[in-house]
Amino acid sequence: MGRTLAFDIGEKRTGAAITDELYITAQPVGVRERVGYKSEVAWVLDLMKEYNIERIVVGHPVGLSGERGERALACESVAKKLAEALQLEVVLWDERLTTAEADRMMKDAGVSRKKRKKSVDRIAAQLILTGWLASGGRETHGTGK
Repeated sequence: MGRTLAFDIGEKRTGAAITDELYITAQPVGVRERVGYKSEVAWVLDLMKEYNIERIVVGHPVGLSGERGERALACESVAKKLAEALQLEVVLWDERLTTAEADRMMKDAGVSRKKRKKSVDRIAAQLILTGWLASGGRETHGTGK
């Protein structure tokens, strides 16, 4: 059985997290500067090989009232491109306030501002994936391949 990979796609960086093999927990696995589509796809392919990925969850930054702004539309576009290029199920998942929550958690843990800036996207990806798992994850939202 494969794992699920989640992304928090920011303007400057993308954070990634994966499920464990039993779909119980989510762990952050990295963060990358956004330098171009080809580089990002290469990173995704590397993660897919390393962790036996069967599905991708992409954070969907809709507004508090549910409106889809520029960032939400950009994430929808990335999700569609990934699904087509990789022939995998790609799920959009509401990520409202995950970056703020990740930043608050690290601040409460005493992480310096500089280190928070470098890590917030991977922690946000972990929170996105944790939310997806808590809501039923694979059984409820994914059909698998």
